[in-house]
Amino acid sequence: MRDYYSSNTVDKSEINDDTVVNILTPEFLSSLRTSGLPTHHLKLKVGTPIMLMRNIDQSEGLCNGTRLIVTKLGTHVIEASIIAGKNCGNQVYIPRMDMSPSQSPWPFKLNRRQFPIIVSYAMTINKSQGQSLDTVGLYLPRDVFRHGQIYVALSRVTTKQGIKILIHDQHAKVKTTTTNVVYKEIFDNI
Repeated sequence: MRDYYSSNTVDKSEINDDTVVNILTPEFLSSLRTSGLPTHHLKLKVGTPIMLMRNIDQSEGLCNGTRLIVTKLGTHVIEASIIAGKNCGNQVYIPRMDMSPSQSPWPFKLNRRQFPIIVSYAMTINKSQGQSLDTVGLYLPRDVFRHGQIYVALSRVTTKQGIKILIHDQHAKVKTTTTNVVYKEIFDNI
């Protein structure tokens, strides 16, 4: 088991008042979370499933959304094995990178140096698009409401036996159906 902590800085070129920089303590910057940035603290061990958050090398299959399994933990590099797609089984190396959110939710630009990964025991329906998986567990605590989401989720699995679906209502009562916004015909081929 290893703990990795990010290094956080603020882009001073976009701040006119130096007193603002002094207010932004390392503890405060480490506590910030936003979409597209890894967390300040990553706790990893060999065998942990992870997902890339940045494109590193598309020819090697290292793209945003690529799923991997950690095989070795180094100080500055993580070795991992790709677990899906045409590069499945390839051993790859993931370095620490400098990252900033594309649209900062704060009045300053945060720069975070960390591994561009998140621990990924599960993924959203939208993130699963384009992946073929042997086993899929679909958890639906509420009806799927966007056009085509049920189709995308169900079409990720390679066989009918490879899918398990759990549907329940807001009171945790198990249901056997959910609303399909597309067409009922998609269920005929499952």
